[in-house]
Amino acid sequence: MKKIVLKKTGQEVPAIIVGCMRQAGFTRDPFTPQQMNRFIHTAVENGATYFDHADAYGMGRAEKVFGDALKLSPSLHREDLFIQSKCGVGRRFYDLSREHILASVDGSLERLQTEYLDFFLLHRPDALMEPEEVAEALERLSESGKVRRFGVSNFTPGQIELLRRYWKQDPVIDQVECSLAHAGLIAFGIEANMTSPGSVDHDGGLLDYCRLHDIQLQTWSPFQISLGGGSFIDNEAYPELNEKLSELAEKYGTSKAGIAEAWLLRHPAGMQVLVGTSKEERLVELIKASEIVLTREEWYALYLAAGKLLP
Repeated sequence: MKKIVLKKTGQEVPAIIVGCMRQAGFTRDPFTPQQMNRFIHTAVENGATYFDHADAYGMGRAEKVFGDALKLSPSLHREDLFIQSKCGVGRRFYDLSREHILASVDGSLERLQTEYLDFFLLHRPDALMEPEEVAEALERLSESGKVRRFGVSNFTPGQIELLRRYWKQDPVIDQVECSLAHAGLIAFGIEANMTSPGSVDHDGGLLDYCRLHDIQLQTWSPFQISLGGGSFIDNEAYPELNEKLSELAEKYGTSKAGIAEAWLLRHPAGMQVLVGTSKEERLVELIKASEIVLTREEWYALYLAAGKLLP
């Protein structure tokens, strides 16, 4: 398993994050605690000790089954795991009010059956967010020991700066969507000073901003075209990309998904990749693929095969 160091904290963490959304029953029947227990053991035995949650995943079901699963295994020591959760996404609304943040963390801790979260993220920017309220809530969570480190998800540099004006503890993480097919973060810098579609800045220069401020980028949906757009792997709309993925997968002894993951990990920003599979064999394969280091030529070949432009 590839490891990275969080620049703001000095912590060494796995490059692969185990996403726990699907275990709540998004694509199949919900996991039982026994199934989740086996899944956690498989992850940990292969070096994947970083788990991602949100109170919105199954409206708390994902956290509940994870907490019940941990209770079945006294051999899994809490201090050996990194547990991350998020709040702010409700049913057809967002809520980052002080009261909601505090209540959400308490709910997550109860469902996960743990006394603290290693990382807690604000899930989505709330247009009605009062940054002073958010800062007060996060300070209280820090002082109480309920949360050790904080971050955001899907926030722009301007939104982060607004929080930093009142927030004593700088955010450690920004979790955003990024993949070979959804690579605007990267394309914007490559196509600078052009009029091509990739030159449009949709994120406020987020990639460079996070690197300049030592904010860890975590990438979600690493095999997706876009939110709700499905996977680009074995997708007829991406024949050239799948041909190149297949060629490199054979060379490195992995899957197309393993190469797509390695493409993200090759970037010098030192991204973590959040994989959301609920299949143990696929998880193990992706963990092993984290050690693949693509050449510069291979990285750019995949970028071009995905339909991107090199000026």
